[in-house]
Amino acid sequence: MIINIKDLKNKIIYRANYRGTKEMDKLLGSFTKKYINQFNEQELKLLSDLLSCDDENLYKFNQGQNLTIQIKLNKVSEMFKNYNYVIE
Repeated sequence: MIINIKDLKNKIIYRANYRGTKEMDKLLGSFTKKYINQFNEQELKLLSDLLSCDDENLYKFNQGQNLTIQIKLNKVSEMFKNYNYVIE
C-alpha cells in the first residue's frame, strides 16, 4: 500500500491540534510541529498510532504518571515522553 506522506502529515497535524482540550492541543500540537518534518515514514506511522491514544493517558505518559493503558515504547513515544512544552 502506497502512503502519501503529505496527506499523512496533514492528518497527523490535524489530530494533534484538535484534541478536545486546549492543554493537549498545545502539548501535542507543539510536539508535532517541532518534529514532524524530521520523522521518516515509519516514525510518522508511530506518531499517528500514538495520537490514537486518549488525552488523559497521553498527558499522564508525558508527565511520568501512572497510566490506565499500555503505550508502546518506541523512538517517537520516548521523544514525546521526554518532551517539555514551553509556552511560546
